[in-house]
Amino acid sequence: MRVTRLLFLLLSSVLTVLCAGAQDSVSHVASRLDSMQYLSNVTVYATRPYAEVIPAQTLSGRQLERLNSHSVADAVRYFAGVQLKDYGGVGGIKTVDMRSMGSNHMGVFYDGIQLGNAQNGQIDLGKFSLDNIEEIALYNGQKSEIFQPARDFGSAGSIYLRTRRPSFADGKRHNLNVTFRTGSFGLANPSLRWEWKAGERVSVALNAEYTYATGRYRFRYHKVFSDGTLAWDTTAVRQNGDLNSLRLEATVFGHNDRGLWNAKAYFYDSERGIPGAIINNVWKASQRQWDRNFFAQGRYQTRVTRRYELMVNAKYARDYMRYLNPDTTLMYLDNKFWQDEAYLSAANKVNLADNWDVNLSVDYKWNYLNSTLKNFSYPTRHTLLTALATAYTIGGLKAQASLLYTLVNDRYSSRYNGDVLARHSKSLNKWTPAVFLSYRPMAAHDLNIRAFYKKIFRMPTFNDLYYTDIGNASLNPEYAHQWNVGLQYQRMSDTDFVSALRLTADAYYNRVTDKIIAIPKGNGQYRWMMMNIGTVKIRGIDLTARIAMRLTRELSLNGTLNYTYQRAQDYTDPTDTGDGGTYRGQIAYIPWRSGSAVAHLGWRDLDVNYSFIYVGERYHDSANTREQYEQPWYTHDLSASYRLRLGKTSLRVTCEVNNVFNQQYDVIHNYPMPGRNYKLILKYDI
Repeated sequence: MRVTRLLFLLLSSVLTVLCAGAQDSVSHVASRLDSMQYLSNVTVYATRPYAEVIPAQTLSGRQLERLNSHSVADAVRYFAGVQLKDYGGVGGIKTVDMRSMGSNHMGVFYDGIQLGNAQNGQIDLGKFSLDNIEEIALYNGQKSEIFQPARDFGSAGSIYLRTRRPSFADGKRHNLNVTFRTGSFGLANPSLRWEWKAGERVSVALNAEYTYATGRYRFRYHKVFSDGTLAWDTTAVRQNGDLNSLRLEATVFGHNDRGLWNAKAYFYDSERGIPGAIINNVWKASQRQWDRNFFAQGRYQTRVTRRYELMVNAKYARDYMRYLNPDTTLMYLDNKFWQDEAYLSAANKVNLADNWDVNLSVDYKWNYLNSTLKNFSYPTRHTLLTALATAYTIGGLKAQASLLYTLVNDRYSSRYNGDVLARHSKSLNKWTPAVFLSYRPMAAHDLNIRAFYKKIFRMPTFNDLYYTDIGNASLNPEYAHQWNVGLQYQRMSDTDFVSALRLTADAYYNRVTDKIIAIPKGNGQYRWMMMNIGTVKIRGIDLTARIAMRLTRELSLNGTLNYTYQRAQDYTDPTDTGDGGTYRGQIAYIPWRSGSAVAHLGWRDLDVNYSFIYVGERYHDSANTREQYEQPWYTHDLSASYRLRLGKTSLRVTCEVNNVFNQQYDVIHNYPMPGRNYKLILKYDI
């Protein structure tokens, strides 16, 4: 009965937006349309009011262009508290872990709608190019904006990717950008973006990108025994890291006097080699992976009355993945998977008073997984989410609170030799709260003190539960409790030598329980099963600093510093304290210290950029023994670009040198990363 009422509420909200679209337009323009106005050749110096209780870490506009990054995964390395798992080279899978809670606790949103992967929960950020991205924003806890879908409240942390919105100079109706990258690893990467002003209120953006790379690079590899003697020291060429991919995107943007809308279609097709680990003197892997991803999504946001706003989101996604391991000395595998997802959401925000808003969001999501695996379970998942959130402001205090209700129903079958033995259905429902606070003690100074608490969980993936001979259908969700306290100070001026300064400091404590892990099952190397076993406690500090200086009228210097200290320890078994024990050990691949630095020097049409990334010592196992020790690594990257003005068009030429000092390092044990490499980028704007 409860489910019926929630579905009725969702359908009622959808009908409301359809009726609202049929009403006569009114003169009131929603305040959110301000983000659609573009000014040219105007610099505004002012303190920007905080739109959110907990501001995000952001990279946007020219700042993104100046980073020595090609994909979203490369760019998010410059955020504090983020660890990137990179399995090597151009074709390697790249996922993100924030504050040591695991990749599956991270939500990734593309133009406001979450990217999903019910099969394994992993979002490969290497699939998303920066050519079509205007801004990347990272939120701890959740985006502290209550007017959002219920799904946005359901992650321990979020990355929001916002595509470029077309802007046109006076009298122009078309923009064209052609970009070509080439360089090390046999890289050939052309892309094209075309923008069309279809009307005063409608614009269209088309983006296409092709990437080819051999992925071959030299690396030095050596091993030292526990007694300090050298086992081997050799130089080899990384094999089977090739990539061949095509990405197509089309987006239509529109607005009217009462709101805005957009519709997007996305297609990605790739074939890649999986470089594999360097183990037992085996230098070449033969595994291959094919991916084909498609989704279509849309958003409509309108102000129905002066105090009521409505937002509707919808999406359909279809994903195909084939994994081939032709090596019969290991285990021959040729598995294919098909995923389907449908999603519908309605968010309703009511302004009860000038300083008090309330939002009710209801989302429905359907997932289905098909596979060629023998005796596969063919799972289907129905998810209903309802979020009630409120925001209140009084003086210098801002407060937000939310309560998320999640109802999940899984249906799957038990099979043997293709015959259905039994059909199963199981349900889960949970309530999870969150509270966010921000206080500005002095009106004359832009200093904000902030804090939040959030409880959230992540459902086991289809692979965790139903993968043939490995999955465990009785798994519990993995829970996370998050506490954070911090402060932010910023100052902006149009007359001082330092034109902008922003400092932040956050201390946090996270506790993850019912950790889902894979453990050996029997004696076979490929016999595993999934279990809930584990408690992880994470204590950390994130520090960030941004500064902008005007050295002369035409010479500017900008810099960013990020630093993270973390103790992420395994508290599963207090008796496991002997030699090789894991109790209170730092969990795998989480460094105690990490940081980054970015500097930009700009003079007229010349830009010089420097970036530095440091990852401190860590272990590739919670046992923290000498054999599992991983040395610190760091990289220095340099680039210089110059813009040639050719009448009404322009050509920007960029030269990059990455890993300047040719450091040999692994992000993941036995997956060597590239040494010094080069890139040439040509961007032509019409």
